[in-house]
Amino acid sequence: MEYVIVKWLHILSSTLLFGTGIGSAFYMLVISLTRNVRAIASVVRFVVLADWLFTTPTILIQPLTGFYMMHLAGYPLTSRWILWTIVLYLIAGACWLPVVWLQIRMREYARAADAAGTELPAIYWRYLRIWVLLGIPAFLALMVVFYLMVAKPA
Repeated sequence: MEYVIVKWLHILSSTLLFGTGIGSAFYMLVISLTRNVRAIASVVRFVVLADWLFTTPTILIQPLTGFYMMHLAGYPLTSRWILWTIVLYLIAGACWLPVVWLQIRMREYARAADAAGTELPAIYWRYLRIWVLLGIPAFLALMVVFYLMVAKPA
């Protein structure tokens, strides 16, 4: 596959990955702060769906296209910026995996509370705090990865 096409796929998938992540985080946090159980149940359901439709495929596409471009361009795997990119990508992924589990559980708690006409249970709010705490390093790691992808510092 031609380098420009692989680069386009890499940039497109990174944009979808980052955009879906920041958008989902914004909407899930903002709607949760309203404490409107019905709205929360709806939004969290769509956040989980967005992760399956957009985040999961891009998480797979990113390393495939990245390593292939590295190969085509002749960059050694031992380049410092590449090693840092890999480490930061793994950190973001290590934060994302528990976030997915938390979101699924939060979706179920919100769905149950909505069906029962009750408030969200305390565990929803505990999971939301953990979700935010995991989102911060994932966001920062991907910000640095974006810089490294563009700058390719020596």
